[in-house]
Amino acid sequence: MGLEVLGLGVVEHRVYEYLVRHRATTPTRIAADLGLRTAEISAALAALASRGLVSRDGAGDDEFAASPPDVALGALILEHEDRLRQAETEMLLLEQLYRDAGAGEADVVDVVRGTEAVGQRFNQLQRSARSEVLLFVKGDAVAVDRDANVEEELAVARGVRYRWVLERSRLEAPGVIDAAREAIAAGLDVRVAGELPTRMLVVDRAIAMVPLAAQGEDQSGGALLLHAGGLVGLAIALFERTWLAASHLVATADGTLAEVELDDEEREVLSLLDAGLTDKAIGVRTGTSVRTVQRRVRELMDRADVDTRLQLGVAAVRRGWL
Repeated sequence: MGLEVLGLGVVEHRVYEYLVRHRATTPTRIAADLGLRTAEISAALAALASRGLVSRDGAGDDEFAASPPDVALGALILEHEDRLRQAETEMLLLEQLYRDAGAGEADVVDVVRGTEAVGQRFNQLQRSARSEVLLFVKGDAVAVDRDANVEEELAVARGVRYRWVLERSRLEAPGVIDAAREAIAAGLDVRVAGELPTRMLVVDRAIAMVPLAAQGEDQSGGALLLHAGGLVGLAIALFERTWLAASHLVATADGTLAEVELDDEEREVLSLLDAGLTDKAIGVRTGTSVRTVQRRVRELMDRADVDTRLQLGVAAVRRGWL
């Protein structure tokens, strides 16, 4: 995307970058080096000059020089950020109008009808994600195929964490294993569970989307949007409980996928705990804080459905974790 987000065209971008590298030069020389027509270069220089990115060089009226990027581009970025803040303010005002218009109907739940509308909202929710996306993948189809889900790729690129829970039977569907392998390679956390209660998407722990129809019925025709509140809290709790009990899905050395109940870090913590090390000593060995060690132990206890560390040791042996 680069400087295009600031309103620069492709030719303008290339010309500015050229001048940054070569300092002052003429339109004719720029056109020759970039393989473009002089008229295109002149138009690009005029556009760049109007934004303060280039100016005529004092050494020659026919020569142009780039303005310092930190000054010229910095000013454009500040202007762009200001416009984004204004747009965000307008969005909040429109959102309030939307809520007021549907008071008593859509304060907590919105209904989205139609396959196309569901797919559009699915994309919009991912596009709005800032920190985390939680996803239950269930049934014979998902709202948007992974190949077409460019919003996921963009969200991951800007630092959004994705956690998938796949229904085990879903792995038998054509292309799902390849999609899961690609997801893991892209940095997504993927786990597998026996049977999921529903399809579900949760974004930033603030909004959730679930099917409009009950399980067993056609779920392609609509969805419910749950807004911040108790319903979203229930959706998050359901996801986290399922996530803890689910198996890790990892890529093996030969490129296949395998289910493992514990990842390497969890297995190391459990082994050190079994060896009698304290939480502090385990933290030193694993390079983590005591709080992180305690959290991982608590998660292992929850997954084993036990209340004490002694019970965890017994359960770990029984489950083959040790």
